[in-house]
This record gives sequence, structure tokens and C-alpha cells, in this order.
Amino acid sequence: MNLSSLSAKPRILIVDDERDIRLSLSGLLEDEGYEVFEAGNDDDAIRKVEQDKPDIVLQDIWLEGSKRDGIGVLEATLHIKPDTTVIMMSGHGTIETAVKAIQTGAYDFIEKPFNIDRIYHLLDRAQENLKLKRENAALKARLQAADVTELQGESPIIQALRNTISKVGPSASRVLITGPAGSGKEVVARAIHAKSSRADGPFVVLNCANLSPERIEQELFGEDFPDGRSKPGIFESADGGTLLLDEVADMPINTQGKIVRMLQDLSFTRVGGTQRIEVDVRVLATTQSDLEGLVRNGEFREDLYYRLRVFPVNVPGLAERSEDIEMLADYFLAYFAQANGQAKRILGAPTLAALTTYAWPGNVRQLRNAIEWMLIMDSGDASEAIGLESLPPEVSGEGPSAGGGAVGVSSLIALPMREARESFERAYLEAQVKRFNGNVTKTAQFVGMERSALHRKLKSLDIV
Repeated sequence: MNLSSLSAKPRILIVDDERDIRLSLSGLLEDEGYEVFEAGNDDDAIRKVEQDKPDIVLQDIWLEGSKRDGIGVLEATLHIKPDTTVIMMSGHGTIETAVKAIQTGAYDFIEKPFNIDRIYHLLDRAQENLKLKRENAALKARLQAADVTELQGESPIIQALRNTISKVGPSASRVLITGPAGSGKEVVARAIHAKSSRADGPFVVLNCANLSPERIEQELFGEDFPDGRSKPGIFESADGGTLLLDEVADMPINTQGKIVRMLQDLSFTRVGGTQRIEVDVRVLATTQSDLEGLVRNGEFREDLYYRLRVFPVNVPGLAERSEDIEMLADYFLAYFAQANGQAKRILGAPTLAALTTYAWPGNVRQLRNAIEWMLIMDSGDASEAIGLESLPPEVSGEGPSAGGGAVGVSSLIALPMREARESFERAYLEAQVKRFNGNVTKTAQFVGMERSALHRKLKSLDIV
């Protein structure tokens, strides 16, 4: 048999209410080097999917003594682990049943009694399918990584941040990264990891708000099962690399003590196990909250705060570095062009002016979303610059979140012509001065005014 090569052998779950079939299939597949699990009913099958995360499931349609039939288990499996390849099996197969299984999400359908060569052929194809999924996932991850590993901008505050990263990255110190939502705290964390000696190791992100209190220890430290199987936890997955505790202020207070002990010893015992496991993990943490205030209020452990805050790094909001908006917008335009396989678009000067005068309460993340919105909404030719009509409502001044943003049409209509013109001129010239980093000569050249005339206009509008 010509088995497709994968970086890791697929894990197979056999779900059938007939023990003899499970044993027969398990023996054949284990001889081929697969790791095989078995389930005889619906509850056991779903539990095995949750615990063992199989790559391929051989699922019987009819499950005697179960609440769900095979289709029900198929739906539950794909809900728990959407990338699972499920092959349905039945001794009473009909075209209708096969069609329903495929429509529900099954990869293929095979009838009993089995032709073992047919099973091997299906598994061969399933492995190719898995390989394709993994390659697509890797491509997607690379695109996402390109989006979150490069710190864009040339403003003095960003250049200082890059300098800080270059110094703290190679150290082994824990770093607490603070900053408003959407400012790029994970970007900074990944940049620190990339500058470290662990750059080739794993970078694992733990969303602290999503920790399940009921299974917190299993998630963090892993689990040893009575049958000898083991499931690594998050700390073990990050061994040799970096673990990012994302929005650490959202971590439940009773979990914080477990993290403190882990950081102190860098060792733990899996739930249900006895063996002490040591790991080599660098821990970074991010937060948009005032951790010192939470410590004073008893909502965050002081000992954990000081263990994480060995080296503090603050990421500025976009309003603090508005001169980077043009570069960031251009970066996102190029990113979406690459991701979508399309030609890169450009922004019209008035559109860019609107972007640079907006306050961006959602910071870089909101700017990225705005660029994506504009690319979707713009109805012009691909060679044309994107106009003001494609701006999101909150940026154009027409939406509920337009405070501090560009001047909206509806607000201008309500003003006398002289005040409307002055309001627009102020917003436009403020944007251009920011765009050219306060260089009046370059601004004058772009807007088509004499330098002295522009200087007088700026003074009359109280811009300089």
C-alpha cells in the first residue's frame, strides 16, 4: 500500500457498536502504524473526539443503544473539531443515506462488509486531504503572521519601541506589554519572540478570558489517563518557546495562584499523573487594564503582577502616532491584495486626509478593518483611487462613532458656507501637515499653495 507521507501519522477513531468490527479494524490499522482509538456508542465517540482530537474518524451510520445515530455523531464531531476527516460506514447503505452524510460534512461513504483495499485507498486519499488542509492552514498562518509580526511605522515613538524590543528580545526576562485594545500588543510579543534565542521554538497564545474554570488545570498542565494515554497542556506545548498570556487581567483569580506556582518552579504534574514535568518556557503577558489598580482592589494577585512585570513595555495608541497612518494604510492595502490575489489599490488624497484626521479609538485593528471595508465597498475600477464615498460611516463622520474623526457631510450641511469651508479646510490641512510630519514646504507643494500663503492659512486656522 502506498501511504501518503505526513509530518505526523494521522490518529484514527473507529466508532461502531460491534466490538468485533472495532477489534478487526484496529488490528489492521495499527499494523500500518496508525494510532487507533475505539468507541462503541455516541457518548463515548464524542468524548474521544474531545479528548484525543483524532484526524480521521471511521463512523458507523447505525449505533444500536445510542441516543444519536451516526449522522448526529458526525455533526457533533465536526462542531468540536471542524477539520476532522470523517468516513461513514454502513451495512444498510442507501444512496439517500450516503448523500445525507456527504451533505452533512462526511468525506466519503463505505459499505459493509469491507473491502480492506478499499479502506486503505480511502485512508490514502484522506491523508492527502489532511496534508492539503495542513498546507492551507500553514499558508493562512503565514499570512496572519505577516500581519502580526511586523511593527509598521516610522514615528519616533515606534522607533523607540523597536529599539526596546531589540534590547529585551534576546534576554530571558518576562515582559508585561500594556496598551489600549487594538494597538498591536501581540505584534510586539511576536517581535520579542522573533528577536530571542527561542525564535525557532513554538509561540503559543493563551487567551486568558477563554479559560474554563472547570478544566483549567487540564488545559494548562495536561492530563494522564488511566489507560496510559496522555494529553499535553498549554505549558508543555510551549516548551522551548514562548507562551503569551493574552489579556492576563481576565484570568480568574483562583487560576492566578496556579500560574504563580508554575512560574516559580517551571514544573508541574499533569492531572491524573504522578511524574513531575519540567519545561523551558518564556512567559510574556499583555493587558489593556490597569493591573496596579486591580492589585489594590484585590482583583489581581500582587505576586503574579510582579512576576510578570519584570520588564514593562507600553504600546502607544494610533492617535499617539498619527504620522504612521499613511504607512499603515498602505501596508494593509498591500496585505489584502496579496491575501486576495488582487492588484494593490491606492487611496485618493481626500480619503487619506480623512483617515489621518480620525481619532481611531480602536487603534491599528480598527484601521485594518476600515481598509478591508473600503476594499469591499469601493465600486470603482481597480486602477482608480479609492474615494471618500467608500469610507466606513464612523470614519466619514456619518456614523455613531465619528467623534474626533473627519468632518461629516451631514454636519457640514448644517453650517453656513463660510463655517463649513473653514471646518473642512482645518480638517484637510491638519491631515496634510500630519502626513508630512509638520514639514510646511512639502505640505505646500502637495496642496498647491505658496509656502508663505500656506503658513498664513495655518496660523489663521490655529493649526500651527
